[in-house]
Amino acid sequence: QVQLVGSGGGLVQAGDSLRPSCAASGPPFDRYAMGWFRQRPGKEREFVGTINWSGSSTYYADSVKGRFTVSRDKAKNTVSLQMNSLKPEDTAVYYCAATSSRYIGDYRNANRFSYWGQGTQVTVSS
Repeated sequence: QVQLVGSGGGLVQAGDSLRPSCAASGPPFDRYAMGWFRQRPGKEREFVGTINWSGSSTYYADSVKGRFTVSRDKAKNTVSLQMNSLKPEDTAVYYCAATSSRYIGDYRNANRFSYWGQGTQVTVSS
């Protein structure tokens, strides 16, 4: 099974950038679409963005579209989340996740992701 280890969170000010990443090990990386989800204080876990298995397509939540970019490095077996123009409401624990599904409709649904990283805290001060 896939093991995912996240890193790269931190404390930043509004308007700053941050780039958490996730390293994968185990089965071939390109079998999986990779997603990012977040859980804000007192809220349910929510979809942020997903990149498909080949890296050719990405999908984003409306709240982050145009500010966040998901990318993957096949050589390093990593997936990253470039976060620009951060806002205090982006404060959350960010999780990377993997799904073997090729169905686009699954890519926004946390329940369709079988493997999860441990989460990394991102805090944005105003």
